[in-house]
Amino acid sequence: MNFADPYPILALVFALAALALGLWAVTAQRRAAKAEAESWLLNERLAQAEERHRLLEDQSATQIELIKAQAAQSANAIAEQLIKRADENAKSRERLAEARLEAQLKPVADTLAKFEAQVTAVEKARAEETGGLKAQITALLEASTATQAEARKLSAALRRGAGVQGRWGEQMLRNVLEMAGLKHGVDFTEQVQLDSGRLRPDVIVRMPRNAAFVIDAKCSLTAYLEAQDAGDEIAREAAYVRHAASLRTHIQQLSAKAYWDALDVSPDFVTMFVPGDGILAAALERAPELMTEAMEKRVIITTPSTLFALCKAVAYGWRVEDQAKNAVEVAALGRELYKRIADMGGHVAGVGRSLSAAVDKYNAFVGSLESRVLPKAREFEKLKVEHGGKPMDELDAIDTAVRPVTKLEVGQSPTLTLGNDTPT
Repeated sequence: MNFADPYPILALVFALAALALGLWAVTAQRRAAKAEAESWLLNERLAQAEERHRLLEDQSATQIELIKAQAAQSANAIAEQLIKRADENAKSRERLAEARLEAQLKPVADTLAKFEAQVTAVEKARAEETGGLKAQITALLEASTATQAEARKLSAALRRGAGVQGRWGEQMLRNVLEMAGLKHGVDFTEQVQLDSGRLRPDVIVRMPRNAAFVIDAKCSLTAYLEAQDAGDEIAREAAYVRHAASLRTHIQQLSAKAYWDALDVSPDFVTMFVPGDGILAAALERAPELMTEAMEKRVIITTPSTLFALCKAVAYGWRVEDQAKNAVEVAALGRELYKRIADMGGHVAGVGRSLSAAVDKYNAFVGSLESRVLPKAREFEKLKVEHGGKPMDELDAIDTAVRPVTKLEVGQSPTLTLGNDTPT
């Protein structure tokens, strides 16, 4: 080849290029065919896989349906068995519950029967008692009616004037004093004139140590009774106000009389007796300062309850006073009794000494007899002398001593304690 000629070379180059292009085209076709074949194969495999998957799903669905059918059949069978067993258990439990309930209800039925019998007896007793209660209620109503009638009579009598009210108050006062333990004419006196007849108190109560105090029972009740009969609240309230004013006026009058100055020994007060707690309460509701004003004027307002307590204290004072008066006699009696007991004790001590001396003499005699006489007499037994089968007894000395008597010293009297705990 002539390399100086460029044409053959270019032809060769072009030929080689054409060959290379051909080879590249063939290679590209082969690669495309291979890729197409691989793509078809892949699609085929995917289709097969999808088919297998679909078959598996169909098979799984079939198996699931089969399993569901089998499970349903088994569940139905099991359910039927369970229902059958449950029915049997329910029947047995029902029978057991009926037996237990019957056993439990039997004591209840017995108790109900006993309760019914008791209710019948109680109802019978109630019917009997109801009849007696009706009779008692009837008697109570009759007594209440009688009491109301008497109360109306008393109210009508009290409205007649201050004299009737005063006598009723004095009677109430006398009842309270006697219930407290004070004796009429001894512990209290009525209508005694003082200060040359200028004063005449309703009651004078005596206290120990010659002391005394005055009780007045002449408070007016007219306004209070008018309040009880008032037709409306305004009239009633006005009457209660007049009642409080009436008590205030009476307090001033009692304070002005100064009963305590007319008595020899007396506490500096006078007792104003109001014959009812409600009577005083009605006045205090309208005039709460009434009690304080009375005490400032040396007037002690009392009702049956408070006066009873005051007079009880006076009665106790008299009892203590009586015990104190008897204390001297009791002490003298005790000293005399003590002296006589001491003398008797001396005599008893002399008897004891004589008994002790007699015991000593007896013991000395027994000692001499045992040591000097009986030994010689027992020698007769050794000589076989007939003695009638009577042996000589052993003689014992007396060891018991005479108990000494504690001598009472005359003149050293003991301390006597009286009922009021006062040593004498």
